[in-house]
Amino acid sequence: MASKLKTAILGATGYSGFELARLLLRHPGVETPVMLQRSGDTAVEVNLADMYPAISGNGGYPLQPWSWPELKRQKIELLFLATPHEVSRALVPEAIAHGLRVVDLSGAWRLREAQNRAVYGFHDADGVTAAALMKKAVYGLPELYGDCLPGAALVANPGCYATSVILALAPLLAADIVDREKGIISDSKSGVSGAGKEATARTHFVSVADNLSAYSVFGHRHVGEILEQLKLDSGELIFTPHLLPIPRGILSTIYVHLKQQMHAAEVESCFHDFYSGKPWVRVFATPKLPQIQFSLHTNYCDLGFCLAKDGRRLVLVSCIDNLLKGAAGQAVQNMNLMYGFKEQEGLQ
Repeated sequence: MASKLKTAILGATGYSGFELARLLLRHPGVETPVMLQRSGDTAVEVNLADMYPAISGNGGYPLQPWSWPELKRQKIELLFLATPHEVSRALVPEAIAHGLRVVDLSGAWRLREAQNRAVYGFHDADGVTAAALMKKAVYGLPELYGDCLPGAALVANPGCYATSVILALAPLLAADIVDREKGIISDSKSGVSGAGKEATARTHFVSVADNLSAYSVFGHRHVGEILEQLKLDSGELIFTPHLLPIPRGILSTIYVHLKQQMHAAEVESCFHDFYSGKPWVRVFATPKLPQIQFSLHTNYCDLGFCLAKDGRRLVLVSCIDNLLKGAAGQAVQNMNLMYGFKEQEGLQ
């Protein structure tokens, strides 16, 4: 029997990190992942099963102290980073230097253009090495870059909002049928887990319950990803995120104008042709539209649309689970393609 892949997770106590741990624990091609915590994170031993009783049993999963020599001793091949952006930015060059492959769930390595990356305020200790790694990093959207993943040393897992918007627009832009001069509007809404585990005044129950709010208008970190991956100019896209009073899930409603009059069957064929052989995208037959509940707790991106009677105005609806296709599930999907597993392995 072939040996199983040896992985480690730094940041398994967060929402996305725990979902990643849960997926890897049941993946048939992966050994029980090593759960890590950075020195100084806590003074007491932490067991992941105590924090998330859903995975209790077998003695639990104690978090081990972070150490490069220990990762080498345990022959870890793939390191998952579910860490803050600045932590991933600092750790990845060291991980690559130690011969590890990395899937990073933060925004540290997603953006090639300096003006887009400026939103994170990174200060690299070694700018030359960081620039070289940035050129080699693969944007981990398998539907677009699956062919690049087998040889990748560093995979930058996409943002959740960005995933929902890019997958909805990519087929239409690739076919050059969008009238970009008239602009694209994305009205996107996310459950509260998308804001991370650390509570803020905006994400407390009393602020979220029975409420719907817009935030980071003209300033959200995922805008740069959308622009870069779709090759749009900043003036061609308006993206407005909203916070829904639900735990998880994203629904993006996207408004576009088409260059010429089209029929619904032509639009539908555009999506089906583009995503042929892509198991984690479901295209709904018009007029049925996706809903958050359909993709919840799955790795699917669900896409649907409505075409106006004039055949020129199109409304797209894209739904994902922000913790799965928008984070941990996509990370496992990337891993599967990096190591030659079936793309659906451990995700069904």
